[in-house]
Amino acid sequence: MRIALAFGVCLLGGLAGTLLAAAADTDTAKTTTAKAKIAEAIAQTESSAQRIRERYRAQLNDNTVTIMAGSGQGTDSAIVQDLAAVLDDGAALRVVPMGGKGPAHNLKDVMFMRGVDMGITQANVLKHFAKTGELGPNLESQVAYIAKLFNEEMHVLVRADITDVAALDGKTVNIGIEGSGAEITARSVFNALGVTVQEVHLDEAAALAKLKAGAIDATVIIAGKPAPILAHLEPSSGLKLLGLPYLKGLEDDYYPAALGHDDYPQLIADGDRVDTVAVCAVLVSFNWARNNPRNVKIDRFVERFFSNFDAFLAPPRHPKWRQVNFAATLEGWQRSPAAQAWIDRAKATVAANAGIEESADDGARARFDTFLAQADTGAAAASDDERARLFRAFLEWSRTQNQN
Repeated sequence: MRIALAFGVCLLGGLAGTLLAAAADTDTAKTTTAKAKIAEAIAQTESSAQRIRERYRAQLNDNTVTIMAGSGQGTDSAIVQDLAAVLDDGAALRVVPMGGKGPAHNLKDVMFMRGVDMGITQANVLKHFAKTGELGPNLESQVAYIAKLFNEEMHVLVRADITDVAALDGKTVNIGIEGSGAEITARSVFNALGVTVQEVHLDEAAALAKLKAGAIDATVIIAGKPAPILAHLEPSSGLKLLGLPYLKGLEDDYYPAALGHDDYPQLIADGDRVDTVAVCAVLVSFNWARNNPRNVKIDRFVERFFSNFDAFLAPPRHPKWRQVNFAATLEGWQRSPAAQAWIDRAKATVAANAGIEESADDGARARFDTFLAQADTGAAAASDDERARLFRAFLEWSRTQNQN
């Protein structure tokens, strides 16, 4: 009896142990399954988050173009800010302005810096680097220009005792930081004018302070008028803007320009003007292959920029936009294929609307001359705005002629 009872107790104990072990195994399995489900859920969440991040990252990068401008106070920075404001539509295109170190460095950034799609440089800077070979051979084939933009005037700020540019010969003149577009332009212009100066290399603010203190005799500022750094100069500063003659040696790279009272009311008397020279700002990109993703983005920018150009001609956009003729040719350089294609389509459309055959250049010129004669417009002296108005009027006049 005792043996049977002991055996029963052992049997029950063994059965209990088996049941407990089974229960423990079940709990472990449940725990493992639960952990696996949690891990799977976490993995799915992370995968979903990763897909969202990748999709958003692709959207931002595929639809975003960057444009390198100059200093925060320069005209080109204001122009790039206008581009961003007008062209940014969120989903299809976003323009991101970038702060650079001036036209010469902007060109280098376009050529070599990762993430820079376009930049504003100057026509004479392009020519300078093509001549020196500093950025490599065949620069003309590696750079594509999208549009000639506005002119940037050469401001020579001097003390009151400097009466003409010849008086700067041998004087201490700031021509901008080394390697800058201002340095390239100042050297070129002074050389053409036969003036040799003692060069110093300062930024605009430091140069202005030294000029006021009498430590230097002049400083050169290349900027679209009115240059912000000159906006707050008072007559009591003892400084003035110096005139520059437009000589034959300047014709290839520079344009005649003038600064007036409206540009600098504190420095130029009402009715007076200061003659100077100007350089042309140019929007450029690297000359990517046609199917390169970078080029696809630039093509999208070009289409939206040119198609919405009228929006840049009204306030509050910078007045320099009224100087821009994006159909103008930059001699010796290749235009962006997308820009050229847009211009060709526009020309064909204008010709068709005006009833003018592309091949009938002589006839078109004769009809335009007739229009000018009948209108008595004085077109030779017309401003850019007036020329644009005349052109629109001519198209309308041409349509009425075709209907008669």
